[in-house]
Amino acid sequence: MDFDVIIVGAGSMGMAAGYYLAKQGKQVLLIDSHNPPHSEGSHHGETRIIRHAYGEGESYVKMALRAQVLWNELQELSEEEIFINTGVINIGPLHSTFIQNVISSAEKYSLNVKRITAEEIQQRWPGFSVPEGYIGCYERDSGVLMSENCISAYKTEAIKQGAILKPNSPVTSIDVFEDYVQVKTEKDSYTAKSLIFTPGAGSRKLLPLLGLELPLQEVRKTFSWFDTDEEIYRTDSFPAFAFEFSTETFYGFPSIKEAGVKIGRHDGGQPRDMDRPNEPFGTYEDDIKDVSRFAERYIHKVGQHRMGKVCTYTNTPDEDFIIDKHPNHDHVVIACGFSGHGFKFSSVVGEILSELVTGDGQTMFDITPFSLKRFEKIQ
Repeated sequence: MDFDVIIVGAGSMGMAAGYYLAKQGKQVLLIDSHNPPHSEGSHHGETRIIRHAYGEGESYVKMALRAQVLWNELQELSEEEIFINTGVINIGPLHSTFIQNVISSAEKYSLNVKRITAEEIQQRWPGFSVPEGYIGCYERDSGVLMSENCISAYKTEAIKQGAILKPNSPVTSIDVFEDYVQVKTEKDSYTAKSLIFTPGAGSRKLLPLLGLELPLQEVRKTFSWFDTDEEIYRTDSFPAFAFEFSTETFYGFPSIKEAGVKIGRHDGGQPRDMDRPNEPFGTYEDDIKDVSRFAERYIHKVGQHRMGKVCTYTNTPDEDFIIDKHPNHDHVVIACGFSGHGFKFSSVVGEILSELVTGDGQTMFDITPFSLKRFEKIQ
């Protein structure tokens, strides 16, 4: 047997899992079709928000809190900048499902979250313009993850612990036997006792190699940076944010290292063809129009559009994650479909995946909401 565990997909979740397994002394092989961090997946674009009071539902809160602990530990290990404690404010109508989930999760888990009015938001952060009747839920302990730095740091630490990385190595076949797996690339063949399948945006294309079909949809997403008054929008005076409207959701970041305020739209986007390179920023009118319209109205002290980039969401129909064992093979674990809100969890998901392929194959977290069986084609 070549390895204890092969990880197909060495992006955010896979690289974290590789580190936690190698740290345990496991023989780990990480295979990726690119050389992470890269621009063809979901981690591209420098930054991601981490928040603990979770608008997408209480089932995520314990994982978010554990993820923060693990990010802090990675920061201690790494010379890379991993986390910036900017705070995060969620803004929306009081009775919206998103804001109510934030409030209820904060109350249930006694999180450091302060509810503030639209007027109070604008007094504290004059860079915001908030509609009347909206409120904010401000988390002082949350902030910004430097996403590409996070993957680089896990990569460095995993290799230090003995993990082997094979970048630029597309997988061509996966054969699952009773007590081992065989994975082939264009040039080589490897065997291991267990398999972790985390190919991110490539999941739908590669799932048939495991005999599975899941209702995933890759979506091309964009985000932009705007010229900025640094006195108003710098990281020590302005939080990361999410704005929830009835039909749209936007998110953004303070100006980090004078790069300008970064803004993206969470919903919308265009279906992506994974057999072709992602279409460059500016291909569609909405690439600039949506965020510029939002910035002009609600982040009203920023200046002109500066630049934009592209990444990919891999969405499930319910926008909840997939984290589960293969229905026919306990030594194969699948994690995909993170639906544009998974990066903040990649530290803890990596830890969970490492637990699922070692010891008794159990984890401390309830991952039943992320089961494969919720989809009709999986029995």
